[in-house]
Amino acid sequence: MARRAKQKDIDHVLRSWDYDPGEISVRLVAAAGGREVLQMRVDMGILQLETEHRPDGWRPSGCESYFDYLVGLTIHEGDSFELDEDQCAEADRELAQFYHRRICWLALREYRRAMRDADHNLAFMDFLRQISPNQEWLASHEQYRPFVLFHRTQAGALAALEESSPEQAVEEVNLGLNRLKIFFEEHDAAESYDDDEMVRRLIELRETLREHYAVGSTLKEKLADAIAAEKYELAAQLRDAIAQRNNRSA
Repeated sequence: MARRAKQKDIDHVLRSWDYDPGEISVRLVAAAGGREVLQMRVDMGILQLETEHRPDGWRPSGCESYFDYLVGLTIHEGDSFELDEDQCAEADRELAQFYHRRICWLALREYRRAMRDADHNLAFMDFLRQISPNQEWLASHEQYRPFVLFHRTQAGALAALEESSPEQAVEEVNLGLNRLKIFFEEHDAAESYDDDEMVRRLIELRETLREHYAVGSTLKEKLADAIAAEKYELAAQLRDAIAQRNNRSA
């Protein structure tokens, strides 16, 4: 009599965790070796992601990420190094993996970890500008930079609200809005900045923080106003106050 094959399906897992297309369903669970992994419920399955380094656990040539691997390769090959087709595909794959983990961290309100993964992709995209084989490939993922900046700004503001102060949260939003404005200007789309949905949502977040926590002008906003009005003595005092605050939070 033939031996029955060992069951390998995940039917029992899928039945116990319903998929809801209207929300991001994420959980942090214990895994082998004492580590934790993220799981995201998706249509027809589950994504499992490592919480450290690359989400898929791959360490290319012993490096923590493909980004790190390419940096080392560029140093070895010199300034003339340019990505080939396979390397482009691997770079895009890593960017997508860090995106999935970023939205997992946001769903779990792990804002510092979401910031870390957003910063990874932003730094990776900056690096890819230098070694891209062509503008078409570069634009294929550079178009998502505002979305990454949006997530980074949200996470930074909410982390500051939890760990520091509402004023610092407002300043995080202002910093993100400035980075978005620079992106629009670099791409000759400054006229679209005010009407952009992500810009409007960040401004709404900032004003909600101001209203709910009674935040007036922040120190950095007062500094910008003082410089614009050529009140340099006041500007120096505000710089000192900002430096003292930063030293206290360090």
